[in-house]
Order: sequence, then structure tokens, then C-alpha cells
Amino acid sequence: MADQAETTTQTVPAALPPEPKVRTISFDDVIDALSAGLNDFKRAPQYGLVIGAFFALGGLIVVLSASALSMSYLSYPLAAGFVLIGPFAAVGLYEVSRRISAGEEISWSKIFTTMWEQKGRELSWMAFVVLFIQIMWMYQVRLLLALFLGFRSFASFGEFLNEVVSTPEGLMFLAVGHVVGAILSLILFTLTVISFPLLLEQDRDFITAMITSVKAVTASPIPMIGWAFIVTIVLIVSMAPAFLGLVITLPILGHTTWHLYKKCVSFPERKDIMEEAAN
Repeated sequence: MADQAETTTQTVPAALPPEPKVRTISFDDVIDALSAGLNDFKRAPQYGLVIGAFFALGGLIVVLSASALSMSYLSYPLAAGFVLIGPFAAVGLYEVSRRISAGEEISWSKIFTTMWEQKGRELSWMAFVVLFIQIMWMYQVRLLLALFLGFRSFASFGEFLNEVVSTPEGLMFLAVGHVVGAILSLILFTLTVISFPLLLEQDRDFITAMITSVKAVTASPIPMIGWAFIVTIVLIVSMAPAFLGLVITLPILGHTTWHLYKKCVSFPERKDIMEEAAN
């Protein structure tokens, strides 16, 4: 019986998946990841351009829909909220970078197959996390509008903009809205920057993926928050010309995030797990 118990104890760790280990990174690693992401885009530009174009088109449709529904004053909050789904939209880009790194064949059929397979995996739950935060974003916009500008609508985005920048209430709405938006964006970044590429590569639960993502950010807060700041500035600039900048910048950011994930997280080999269990 003792031998049987000992055998069971020794075989259980072998059946468990290796826990992700978080590494500390520096700004040099961020620069290296950005360089690798740019190289991936250059090696397979057609995939990045198409995915970026669809994402840009989606943002443009959201803004135009708000205008068609006589809610053009919500164009800016909607555009900013739409960018929050960027991590999910970049899944195809992560797969391109993964295949380039692994030396595997790249084709639209393989990329679409990989993305379609995610619907039954844990990555689909991450989509709900992103959606939940996006809903919170829109609710806080409506709440702040009601608190500072009252329960009224605006005939045009120009009228809304004039109200925001020329009145004390509007300036307060702008300030508080950006602070709350920055907090929500930071929360989303912390939960997803590592979890999306991790779930694409590894068969893990989304809770473990989010915990790993939080650990990666807290282990290297300055480089990771610095990367978040870079992403924010790039996305804001990219949205300015009718979202057209996203056609180029989204794929580069997506490829870079994949390489940043590979620098932040490692998985021990099975033999290392067995040696650790034996000790």
C-alpha cells in the first residue's frame, strides 16, 4: 500500500500541466519585442493589413452608426470603447507570429481554423471579460454625462464638443471621464495583455491566464505600464484619420504583444516538473 501511495504521488505531477512561470523584463525587452513584431509584420504583411482593415472598418461603422441614430455626441466615447476589443481582434495576429516563430506554414485557412476553434475554448470566456469592461465603459460615460451635463442630447458632435470644452461642467466631465477610462483601460490591459496569447498557445483555463497576466504586469510594472502607455498613444493617433492608421498600427501592436508574452512567460519542461516533485 505504501508503494502504491508513493507511485500515485509521483505520477500525479506528471499528469498536471506545467504552471506558467513569470519572468521580470526590462525596457530593452519591450524594444526587442517591438522590433520582432515589426519584423513579423514585414514578413507577412497581407495578414496584418487585412485584420487591421477589418478592425478599422468596424470602428468606423460604430461611429457612423452613432451619427445615424442622432447620437453623434457619443462618437468619441464609442470610438474609445471600441478600441478596448483590440486584444480579442489581435488573436489572428498572435497566430501569425506563433507560426512564424515555430517555422510553420501560414495561410488564411489555418489562421481562420485556429480562430474558429477558440469558440469552444477558454479564450471565448476572455471575450466576455472584454465585453463586460466595455459595457462598464459605456455605462460610466452615460452616468458622467447625466451627472455633469444633465439628461439631454446634442444635435451634433460639434455642439457636444463646444459644450465640453467651453463650460466648467463639460471640462469636469472630460477630466473625470478620462480618469475613469484610464482606470478601466489599465484593468483591461492588466487582465488581457498576457492572457490572450497564453490561451491561444496553451490549453489553460481563463482564470489562470488572467492571474498570469496580472503577475506579469506586477512583476515588471514600469516596462509593462510603459508598453500600455505606448499602445494608448499609438491607438489614439491611429484613430484620428477615420481609423485608417489602425490598418498599420494594429498588426504591429498585435505581433509585438505576442513577443512580449513570450518574454514574460515560460513553461517548465516535463522533466523539470518531475525533478521538482522528486525533491
